[in-house]
Amino acid sequence: MPKPIKHKSDISLSAEKGDPQSQYNLGLMYEHGKGVPQDYTEARKYYRLASEQGNALAQLNLGVIYDKGQGVTQNQKEAVRLYRLSAEQGNELAQLNLGLKNEKGQGVPKNYEEAVKFYLLAAEKGVALAQYILGWMYGKGQGIPRDYVLAHMWFYLSELNGIEDGEENRKLIEKRMTQSQIKKAQSMVRNWKPNKK
Repeated sequence: MPKPIKHKSDISLSAEKGDPQSQYNLGLMYEHGKGVPQDYTEARKYYRLASEQGNALAQLNLGVIYDKGQGVTQNQKEAVRLYRLSAEQGNELAQLNLGLKNEKGQGVPKNYEEAVKFYLLAAEKGVALAQYILGWMYGKGQGIPRDYVLAHMWFYLSELNGIEDGEENRKLIEKRMTQSQIKKAQSMVRNWKPNKK
């Protein structure tokens, strides 16, 4: 878990000594202009230092900077590379971003099967958007065999986690399901627990 951001001089000293958590925190400060002027170049510098030492959050945030082209030329391939490093360490937002990149073919060839793989990793950790997208993918049979029970379950979980459209889509899927399928999906939701690994 990230340590709370302290005073810039304390963090700068630790960051210059090579502490990856301090480098990450300093990157955050520069990215968001907290206690220092906003500066994406400095944010990128400190995220890169922390990223090279394996800090998953720095890898994610540096990936976002390249993904959006914040203070740097937009580079989808570099964003994907960084997301992959972070995702391999279990970062659920990097996993979600890799799902999106594979689904849309940004920085990698379009690959629905790979997208599903990464969405599942994020959804199983409770990421509502990944759950919602999986509802769609199971409902359409995109990258995975069509399964209305699983589509219903993922839409329902996304709804419970704050995605308003989850309810509407769950109700649309119900029109294609038998009562026993609906009950099975509801039971799966009741028994579902996020994977915190």
